Amino acid sequence: MAPAESVYDTDYETGQDNIEVLGLDVHNPVFIISAVLILVFSGSVLIFPESAGVILNGARDWTLDTFDWFFVLTTNIVFLFCLYVWLSPFGKIRIGGDDAKPDFGILSWLSMLFSAGVGIGLLFYGAAEPTAYYTEWFGSPLNVPPRTPEAERLAMSATIFHWGVTPWAIYAVVGMSLAFFTFNKGLPLTIRSAFYPLFGERVWGWPGHIVDLLAVVATLFGLATSLGLGAKQAASGLEFLFGIDSGLGTQIVLISGITGMAIISVVRGLDGGVRLLSNINIILAILLLLFVLTVGPTLAIIKSYGTNAFHYVIDSFPLSNWVGREDKEWFHGWTIFYWAWWVSWSPFVGSFIARISRGRTIREFLTAVMIMPVIVAVIWFSTFGVTAIEQVKNGVGELPAGISEVSLVLFQMLENLPMHEISSFVAIVLLMVFFVTSSDSGSLVIDSITAGGKLHAPIPQRVFWATMEGLVAIVLLVGGGSAALTSLQSGAIATGLLFSLVLLACCVSLYLGLREEKNST
Repeated sequence: MAPAESVYDTDYETGQDNIEVLGLDVHNPVFIISAVLILVFSGSVLIFPESAGVILNGARDWTLDTFDWFFVLTTNIVFLFCLYVWLSPFGKIRIGGDDAKPDFGILSWLSMLFSAGVGIGLLFYGAAEPTAYYTEWFGSPLNVPPRTPEAERLAMSATIFHWGVTPWAIYAVVGMSLAFFTFNKGLPLTIRSAFYPLFGERVWGWPGHIVDLLAVVATLFGLATSLGLGAKQAASGLEFLFGIDSGLGTQIVLISGITGMAIISVVRGLDGGVRLLSNINIILAILLLLFVLTVGPTLAIIKSYGTNAFHYVIDSFPLSNWVGREDKEWFHGWTIFYWAWWVSWSPFVGSFIARISRGRTIREFLTAVMIMPVIVAVIWFSTFGVTAIEQVKNGVGELPAGISEVSLVLFQMLENLPMHEISSFVAIVLLMVFFVTSSDSGSLVIDSITAGGKLHAPIPQRVFWATMEGLVAIVLLVGGGSAALTSLQSGAIATGLLFSLVLLACCVSLYLGLREEKNST
């Protein structure tokens, strides 16, 4: 069955509800309402930063205390659903139809997928997260005593757990749904299309508008969280290397400058911008990884790969349980934040990987999206985490005294290795390139959603959304004040809660669509 011959008998045309305003291809009302909501939010936070900080942090604490179980249950269900699809006959279905060919080579495809999906997080938490768990900074997983062999084991397995197969299943289910309904059913590349089996033609009305609005808002806050974290770490690195003040002013300058670079990239489009930057990301990341592996505790790192992978599988079961948890501080501050953050990123990353995955089978898609990142996570976090923990254990450098600022951990670890000035500078450059890649990838996705599913909306529209991402990141930093990191997390957690409902509905809708596709062939 050819993709254009959709069994979904709809007369909807991509962009048919659009209007042209100041050179923008505006989908009414998704573009207008989302833009107004974001601008009103940004203005309110800038005018009343103290009150906004209290409200944001209050919403965060309430969500964590009330819905921790729901986040864990949602991620577990999504993972099991993806596992079922991967093992089932549905895995043979080819995205785009039987004759579809991949648009990108395997290396470029994986590079774009991974750069968009994790990016800044790998650098920010690569050394910091295992060290934090080992030294009991902001709690410890399962309440194990800090700086013990058990703490070292759980430091690595809990970190990989947060970046492994479970969160990537969140991306996979959204990406798989959008790729299938867009390229196999001929529907627009927008979140609402994934719900056609549930809503029918009503998906083009307000039920679909609400889904797309949630996707836009969740994406903006998820990206803003990452951009804010990236700016904080880049500023810390500049102060560490060059003595430049790492305060709010520097962070705002960094966000503004890199948002400008993202605008240039997003104007160049998918091939000239995102793919090029993604390939650069991977090369720089591999070089930094090999450097740490070579000059760090090489033997200990290599031996840890298999051990950490094994412990990750074993420890995933207690870490996935929300009942009777005694490590509430750690559980809420790390695991639930991560799950909400991943959920808030899912419309963006899901849409993006759907856009670049035509021609792959569903089994090939799921293998790349769920298995490859686990392998990378084991290698990356083991390399950086073991190096940092070894320095703590041996009393080397500043880390044994404990974490003073999480954004500094990477640079404090590199300081104790040869050529630390060069490696730290490369880390800052890599951070900024990841920053740009995430921003322009997100802009392309939001651009498509707010243009009614069009893949090539006007350039001014891409510029508008890239600017909005930078603005929201700045606003959250300003609104958070001294608790800026908590403020950044608050936006992601609140929007992630709402979009979790969309994820669960997405699983049901995709199952119905895949079953119908299989029965018709």
